[in-house]
Amino acid sequence: MSRWRCTGLLAFACAVCLTGCGTLGEREAAASRAAVRFEEDVRRADGARACAALAPETRQELTESAEPPCAEAFLDEHLSYGGTVRRVQVYGRQAQVVLDTDTLFLSVFPGGWKITAAGCVPRPRQPYQCKVKGG
Repeated sequence: MSRWRCTGLLAFACAVCLTGCGTLGEREAAASRAAVRFEEDVRRADGARACAALAPETRQELTESAEPPCAEAFLDEHLSYGGTVRRVQVYGRQAQVVLDTDTLFLSVFPGGWKITAAGCVPRPRQPYQCKVKGG
């Protein structure tokens, strides 16, 4: 294997570790920041910015279930502003952010934390019911 190829593989492995690793506190803080930015987009009814914060599968599911572009389809879901962050739990590359009146689920991607589900409410002994979610 060439020296350049080994260097490239090593750089890639380091990048993967840096996006998925870090201390638990750092990952919780990063997930919390992503959730707060998303909630601000919801509060301002900025569908374009909210769509940019969605994970690819979530964005695809939203646009498949509705004819309009993502920004318009997102606003059609009528998500309410969830309020302040109450609790953040990170499990590897996944996170749950509990707000005053909403629960968000996130996954980490190369560009940072993305929303995989929003507008979620717990149900006894069943998965959360979410207005916006990936497939």
